[in-house]
Amino acid sequence: MSDIVVTLPDGSELSVPSGSTVEDVAYEIGPGLGEDTVGGVVDGDLAGTAEPLEADCELRIITEDSEEYLTVLRHSAAHVFAQALQRRHPEAKLAIGPSTDEGFYYDVAGVDLDADDLEAIEVEMDEIIAADYDIEREEQPREEALAIYADNPYKRDILETEAAGDDPVSFYRQDGWRDLCRGPHVESTGEIGAVELLTIAAAYWRGDEDEDTLTRVYGTAFETESALEEYLERREQAEQRDHRKLGRELDLFSIPDVTGPGLPLFHPNGTRVLRELEAFVDGLNDDRGYEFVETPHLFRTELWKRSGHYDNYVEDMFLLDVKDEEYGLKPMNCPGHATIFDEGTWSYRDLPVRYAENGTVYRKEQRGELSGLSRVWAFTIDDGHLFVQPESIEREVTAILDQIREVLETFDLGYEVAFATRPEESVGSDEIWAQAESQLRDVLADSGLDWELESGDGAFYGPKIDFAFRDALGRDWDGPTVQLDFNMPERFDLTYTGEDNTEHRPVMIHRALYGSYERFFMVLVEHFDGHFPTWLAPEQVRILPISDDNVGYARQVKNRYLGEFRVDVEARSWTIGRKIQQAHDDRVPYMLVVGDDEEAAGTVSVRDRFEAERNDVAVETFREQLRAEVDECRVEPDFVDG
Repeated sequence: MSDIVVTLPDGSELSVPSGSTVEDVAYEIGPGLGEDTVGGVVDGDLAGTAEPLEADCELRIITEDSEEYLTVLRHSAAHVFAQALQRRHPEAKLAIGPSTDEGFYYDVAGVDLDADDLEAIEVEMDEIIAADYDIEREEQPREEALAIYADNPYKRDILETEAAGDDPVSFYRQDGWRDLCRGPHVESTGEIGAVELLTIAAAYWRGDEDEDTLTRVYGTAFETESALEEYLERREQAEQRDHRKLGRELDLFSIPDVTGPGLPLFHPNGTRVLRELEAFVDGLNDDRGYEFVETPHLFRTELWKRSGHYDNYVEDMFLLDVKDEEYGLKPMNCPGHATIFDEGTWSYRDLPVRYAENGTVYRKEQRGELSGLSRVWAFTIDDGHLFVQPESIEREVTAILDQIREVLETFDLGYEVAFATRPEESVGSDEIWAQAESQLRDVLADSGLDWELESGDGAFYGPKIDFAFRDALGRDWDGPTVQLDFNMPERFDLTYTGEDNTEHRPVMIHRALYGSYERFFMVLVEHFDGHFPTWLAPEQVRILPISDDNVGYARQVKNRYLGEFRVDVEARSWTIGRKIQQAHDDRVPYMLVVGDDEEAAGTVSVRDRFEAERNDVAVETFREQLRAEVDECRVEPDFVDG
């Protein structure tokens, strides 16, 4: 038997016989590690302890101290759910049950479940965990496995596609119950410290709306009850901050059935926020020398074939026939920008050329994947595309990172950064990839940013730097990106004349500072719990006359002093207490209370949405400080404490 080379996380290499398992390698490293091994990460994929290694690979051993341990534990919890379900509902047919970032889910068919069922199944799960059954891996010939699942079309589909071939397939068994699975799993059910079943939803088999509709049960699991309680508390906070809930309460947006799925309507309040976001990023682009362009929503598909998007995105595109000619709503803005560049004649002295567009694109996501503003059919990207000489990449990317830093600091958002390198399937020469990756590494090194390497996760057209926004609840959301592209300039035959008077190929840089307006809007709603910073707030000030007699003075304050801001007068004949409560519920940053005393003195009493107060304030003083707060894009109202 020939040997293979296993590369460990510290870069050291270990030669072992082909077919050695993850556990074999762990014992080769040391007997203590072998005893503690729960599984492994082989070339980036989770694997069980008995997974055979047939070729050279990178391996990281998973123990209880590893980040991946919770993922393994949750996968085992999904099996415990499936066993408990089939104890109570033997007729249930199991599909798939993976772990997720926050827990696990299992898709099932042949059974109707409600909240009462979940409670009963959870009791059964607790009994299985308390019994501390060993979880053991076993193998079966594929034909025998097909016979086991003769009446389960979903497991048979897996066996006939993902597990096709002559090799045996793996099952995991506990207390006589077993499930088709690659693993890995914890050693026994008792290692699962705490579980909770959360919700029931519908899901399509294989995510295809033309396939069967299944019942998806979501749950979560932790090593301890205290960790579970902390998670449930965070989840409750997330539900209170849910942008769909706040979107209704604050009249920001809606996605009515009559308009179609994934097609949001932004109401006046939401549109005011979007316009401020757009003005902010447009200002950043102006400062960096971007030129604004506009491209249509619809193009002949000849453009998408030329760019390569037709081959990669045709299933997700909205296509139309117009007089026997095929058109498509744009899924990307970049081919339009490449075409604009192609319309010109360029010298090295003209580069870099920087285009910016707040361009709406359309992608036909599966309906089951649509969720509020986080995943929609129509969304607008604060797109930027730069056409640069290869030797200018480092300077331009550094400038883009400066823009991204300004966004992060302005909105007080945490973040994580990843550097994704060349994938197996890619375009471009080894030389230009090596140069581009080296330049991005140098930029990141000089930036002072903490980042993680995602080896092989770059786009097929170039390496990239991705940012994930981290909100107030510690959740990560896709955000800004910087991507190098050698493919588009090649496909569009883009050129510029170099110093040597010959034609050269530019490198294209894709860049977005928010990602998409819709998702960034969602992040801000939930991050701030609807309490937008004053400069973003749909309504910045509400003036509250104490009585009907003070309405005239309230309107005078608005029109004479605060006309440049978004100000409303609460003229309804309510008590002042009710007016304050309503403004508080509407999350208005500032309330100006005006009564007889204020009217006589020409002042206002200032109250912010966090109930801090300041009395006898000159209106001009308030206006000046409000102007400074808005101009500086401050995150919190600070007039009362300022």
